[in-house]
Amino acid sequence: MDKSDRSIFKVSVGIASLFVLIGILIPEQLGQAMVVAQGFMLESFGWFYQLVATFFLVFSIFMIFSKYGKIKLGKADSQPEFSRPTWFAMLFSAGMGIGLLFYGVSEPIAHFASPPIGDGHTEQSAIIGMRYTWLHWGLHAWAIYAIVALALAYQKFRKGAPGLMSATLYPVLGEKVKGPIGQTVDVVAVFATLFGVAASLGLGSQQINAGLEYLIGIPNNFMVQMVIMSIITVLFIISANTGISRGIKLVSNVNMSLATLLFFAMLILGPTLFLLNMFTTSLGSYIQNVALMGLSLSPFDGNESAFTQGWTVFYWAWWISWTPFVGMFIARVSKGRTIREFMVAVLFVPTLVCALWFTVFGGTGIYLEFVQGLNVSGQGLETALFYVYQHLPFGILLSILTVALITTFFVTSADSATFVLGMLTTGGDLNPTKRVKITWGVILVASTLVLMASGGLAGLQTAIIVSALPLTFIVLVMCYGLVKALNKDLKEKNNEKGKLKEKKMIGKTAS
Repeated sequence: MDKSDRSIFKVSVGIASLFVLIGILIPEQLGQAMVVAQGFMLESFGWFYQLVATFFLVFSIFMIFSKYGKIKLGKADSQPEFSRPTWFAMLFSAGMGIGLLFYGVSEPIAHFASPPIGDGHTEQSAIIGMRYTWLHWGLHAWAIYAIVALALAYQKFRKGAPGLMSATLYPVLGEKVKGPIGQTVDVVAVFATLFGVAASLGLGSQQINAGLEYLIGIPNNFMVQMVIMSIITVLFIISANTGISRGIKLVSNVNMSLATLLFFAMLILGPTLFLLNMFTTSLGSYIQNVALMGLSLSPFDGNESAFTQGWTVFYWAWWISWTPFVGMFIARVSKGRTIREFMVAVLFVPTLVCALWFTVFGGTGIYLEFVQGLNVSGQGLETALFYVYQHLPFGILLSILTVALITTFFVTSADSATFVLGMLTTGGDLNPTKRVKITWGVILVASTLVLMASGGLAGLQTAIIVSALPLTFIVLVMCYGLVKALNKDLKEKNNEKGKLKEKKMIGKTAS
């Protein structure tokens, strides 16, 4: 690391350590401050997050059909490092992971019971609940990831820039990205990543605890969750230190296989025909209403407004906070892809998988409550999935598989995050030292525990929303810079073609 890289590392570690210390010394005061901050951010900037998320989706679709589609993320002769199946597995497991299991049943059933529009526990609320879940985990989310990943991959593999968020702003800021402005951008990215991933780790530890309570009666409380996180910390640090092509690739393939097995088990053991009908109906409803849902804030309806702020705006902030982490990771494994292939794959393939996943898991929960009269919606967010398992064949086996899958997702998310945090604080080094990765692994887990102790899920949400706001402006500038760089790229290519054509014409004339 050079002097500027060391300063980014020291500043980031210092601020993060200070945050952890405050959480240990005055957790109640930190929790109260988070509540105030969350309310202010949701009420004051909800409109902004809605507009920005929609803009990112429109921008992503534009990139697919634009004149830039054939440009390769790398030199002209670059070839992909990973096969398509492995590539899909790596980008998907890093991009969603634990959230799919935590919210798989709990979010659709929560919207079914308390929809933003109309009465709950009705046929209409079931469709509304599913389409809003698709909204939160669908095209908008993956568009946010795709833009940042594209800008990072383009600058890294085509222009030879370091793998840093600040490097994506070079077309706009020029050499200024190497000074205080660029360093500030990278520090903002560090903390957005830190808090975004911390939320997933907090959810994962809660659900592993819920699964162990269901399977073997282990108490469901913070102390047990702290032990769980400590054990898994050792696992993901070991995985992270084996390198991306070994440890992370291996774990990504394992959890993709486990997720596929669990998905088909639920589809077969659950109400299969009902789920297929639900998917088809939800697909039509989502396509018909996606634009309206993505821009709705309901200034005249307090219930719908509260729903949008508490769910939709939170998700947009969460996905934005994950962009340095997921974007860098996707960029790292996407060398050699064309822009069109990259955008289509990152935008549509995971969206379809998420839609299928939530239909099968959430649809099963809705079926058990609406048709069979069970109280699925009355369960906690982390326990709803295991409650559903109790009423399916092979429920114990499904629970064991789920705990194993959450653990592998936990490891994948955490070791990918330590890798990215290491890159951000070492000047874009694709192979951060073990000391750097271990340091960030410890800080990541400590930050998660502090947020859980001081505010629980609300604390995690607040940290995400606050850290995502400055990053949102950075991503907007990134979009402008990306188009500017691509236009320059095409202009240079056309000039080269023109010169080559001119040489050929001169040669023909001379002959």
